[in-house]
Amino acid sequence: MKTASKPVVLPPAAVGAAEVPRSAGRRAGGPWRRRLADQSRAYAFLVGGLLCFALFSWYPAIRAVVIAFQKYTPGSPPQWVGTANFTRVFHDPEFTAAWRNTFTFTLLALLIGFAVPFVMALVLNELRHAKAFFRVVVYLPVMIPPVVSALLWKWFYDPGAGLANEALRFLHLPTSNWSNGADTALVSLVIVATWANMGGTVLIYLAALQGIPGELYEAAELDGANILQRIRYVTIPQTRFIVLMLMLLQIIATMQVFTEPFVITGGGPENATVTVLYLIYKYAFLYNDFGGACALSVMLLVLLGLFSAVYLRLTRSSGEEYS
Repeated sequence: MKTASKPVVLPPAAVGAAEVPRSAGRRAGGPWRRRLADQSRAYAFLVGGLLCFALFSWYPAIRAVVIAFQKYTPGSPPQWVGTANFTRVFHDPEFTAAWRNTFTFTLLALLIGFAVPFVMALVLNELRHAKAFFRVVVYLPVMIPPVVSALLWKWFYDPGAGLANEALRFLHLPTSNWSNGADTALVSLVIVATWANMGGTVLIYLAALQGIPGELYEAAELDGANILQRIRYVTIPQTRFIVLMLMLLQIIATMQVFTEPFVITGGGPENATVTVLYLIYKYAFLYNDFGGACALSVMLLVLLGLFSAVYLRLTRSSGEEYS
């Protein structure tokens, strides 16, 4: 007679000792592999973006710094000339005019083009009807290609049959040479740049204004503050960070103005609208002097870099003080 064999029962300690290594391995390897698989796609997109920046932004910038110290002509080997390119560019008669016009353009753009978008954003924020329509109208110039905008304004500024002088004649006001006059050309270009680029700035200001709590305005009204006082003590402090950052971005952008002088005035009349970027273009593609063009580019890069560092330092210090 056969007897049934009894199952072997291990003590609990032995069972735990046998199962711990296998489960520990699963816990150690499984989540790490899943996390790597989940993040591999993000890393692939990140690598693609870094390669694009390296190829189309960082490499040209580094290459320009190298060429600034060389005599470089396409088709011939470069020759190292040290700081000769900087010296030659510095003694160019157009050098002083280009920097003067660039700084003047930047200052006028701050006086004209920086306040207008903020005021328009305040007006749009107070509207109760047709907000979407007016946002599209304000942003519409940004969607027009810059060269097309410049060509439209070139016709608009025509001293003969241009729309600007026709409107002045209709109002029985004296006409102007606009972009054809040495005294008015730079201001005319500032108006063009402001009209063409303010749409995005207005929308950013509008988003910042809509993020301000309404309780602050209600408290200011209860304290008897009028609209100007509400703007001064509520709106500006609440949008201070956005205003400071957009001011920095606008200064950097206006210091690199090129399209309007190139298309509308061609740097004239009498070098009244020659800017640093336009002079860089002339050195590279008219004079075939890539070393001089890169030397000017390095000067502009260093100036904007130093200005940005000082600006961010000062605004951060004042922001900490303010908070």
